[in-house]
Amino acid sequence: MMEAAAIHNRSSEIRFLALQDPRAPLSGRLYGSKVSYRNLVVRAVSTPFKPPATSQSKRSKVEIIKEKSNYLRYPLNEELQTEAPNISEDATQLIKFHGSYQQDNRDERFKGGGKSYQFMLRTKNPGGKVPNKLYLVMDDLADEFGIGSLRLTTRQTFQLHGVLKINLKTVMSTIIRNMGSTLGACGDLNRNVLAPAAPYLTRKDYLFAQETADKIAALLAPQAGSYYDLWVDGEKIMSADPPDVVEARNDNSHGTNFENSPEPIYGTQFLPRKFKVAVTVPTDNSVDILTNDVGLVVISNEHGEPQGFDIYVGGGMGRTHRVEATFPRLGEPLGYVPKEDILYAVKAIVATQRDNGRRDDRKYSRMKYLINEWGIEKFRSVVEQYYGKPFEPFKELPEWEFKSYLGWHEQGDGKVFYGVHVDNGRIKGSTKSALQEIIEKYDLSVRLTPNQNIILCDVHPSWKRHINVTLAQAGLLHPDYVDPLNMTSMACPALPLCPLAIAEAERGSPDILKRIRAVFEKVGLKYEDSIVIRFTGCPNGCARPYMAELGFVGDGPNSYQMSSFFFDGYSCKVMLLTGFRKTPKYSEYMERRYKSFYRTGTCEAVTMQAEAQGIDANEAKDNNKKQ
Repeated sequence: MMEAAAIHNRSSEIRFLALQDPRAPLSGRLYGSKVSYRNLVVRAVSTPFKPPATSQSKRSKVEIIKEKSNYLRYPLNEELQTEAPNISEDATQLIKFHGSYQQDNRDERFKGGGKSYQFMLRTKNPGGKVPNKLYLVMDDLADEFGIGSLRLTTRQTFQLHGVLKINLKTVMSTIIRNMGSTLGACGDLNRNVLAPAAPYLTRKDYLFAQETADKIAALLAPQAGSYYDLWVDGEKIMSADPPDVVEARNDNSHGTNFENSPEPIYGTQFLPRKFKVAVTVPTDNSVDILTNDVGLVVISNEHGEPQGFDIYVGGGMGRTHRVEATFPRLGEPLGYVPKEDILYAVKAIVATQRDNGRRDDRKYSRMKYLINEWGIEKFRSVVEQYYGKPFEPFKELPEWEFKSYLGWHEQGDGKVFYGVHVDNGRIKGSTKSALQEIIEKYDLSVRLTPNQNIILCDVHPSWKRHINVTLAQAGLLHPDYVDPLNMTSMACPALPLCPLAIAEAERGSPDILKRIRAVFEKVGLKYEDSIVIRFTGCPNGCARPYMAELGFVGDGPNSYQMSSFFFDGYSCKVMLLTGFRKTPKYSEYMERRYKSFYRTGTCEAVTMQAEAQGIDANEAKDNNKKQ
């Protein structure tokens, strides 16, 4: 029998529903090498608060901008021709679909220089795969047109910051002509498709997961041609899509398509909001599979031959501070499909969200809110109408593990690969020079990981010594010598460039990690006793902080809401620890909290606000029990 346990946190801002077998003991942590838990399936993150009822005839401003844009052209194309350093709000919404955000450097603004407009470009790299030629081009573009650094993202892509409007077309066209793309890296459509980055060339399941990520990315890419019209004068550089992708895209047997439209899947309106897909294999949770709108797990037979996919739906991390009807949510099982049907199944899910997701209020437009409102049974029945047949029952899966792929590993073809830890994904200075030297000298391709790291692929064993020395000289240590706190930590870029950031993340995380390590040492924890810590400068959750054991979510200057995800006995507990500020009492709180957690195995639901502000802890506990 499965037992449902609903755990409510004190602030009512995030609630998890956990399903588990009470006979199966839990131990260890959510992520990392010490994970050991059986038959635990986190089915959903829900909330008792429902978004306000609304008429679907009302549409947000962005919906009108998309409709009038001539498939993402107007007024962006016209405004790119002007001498102004920036573009209008309408054009800013459209350029996201082309893979760019308009930003300004707030550090410069604070110096009294006004807004310093620039653009961030994000690439599209399904499964994190980056050819040698593209990596070297991105490295050069960062120096010539950016701020001298590359940023690895939590979705296996590059971000290039600091590009001026006058240089946008040069940078975009250079990426396109060198085996790259930024199309669909942002905007209301399918984003970069995740897959395990490890180049295991003899593992059929890994190869099939990566191949499927490529095909889903192609299936859900915009088709109307505005991207190539704007950036390479109408020349379509990319190679033709595989025949099975073309067939699935054009099939309209069950009403998934807009007939005679240049955008057969998206139409003029595209999707209500961003849409995220990840593909993986059993046990490998390097992609944070349950945080995606759609999570696919390759199912193989006893001979290792892929047969089909388990499908999770409804994950998503974003929320809005102090709006309790918004929340992070984990994906839940939808069903199983044979491998030959996967493109049709994904397309059916997309069509369901396209036609039923909210378009009036963007806070509630992600697919997780549709599933939360409908329930999984109704959602499944509607998807099956677009799919044309029922889903098969979900296949049983083994335990999930976090795999970082750092250090040296065998590829299976006589060559090896090396996973390089990059703090917060920022490639700059000596790190940038060392990686460029190695990748160019040995003509290596690379893979980007969902944990903001990079993998050097196809390394001949005789090259290992030189690569080790070059990386060490640049300060890129072997994983055995990196603090475990840093190994699993992630942070979004946040200030000064992200327009959504309200607090530091990347720039603030090193100091906070050092302070946490000092607390660990003070209370006698071993060096290898570590937790997963993630930082974001706003509640949108790009670094997936709500899945961390300790998540810092910016809610103002030098102020963070904190979330914790812990296993406690038979329960899966999530708490929102609100009100952290950089005060001396922070270290005192951390000491008491981790001394309690690690030495007793329990996690007390006492808010960070109570500790940081000196409120009596017993009073806080009593208040928590009343919730």
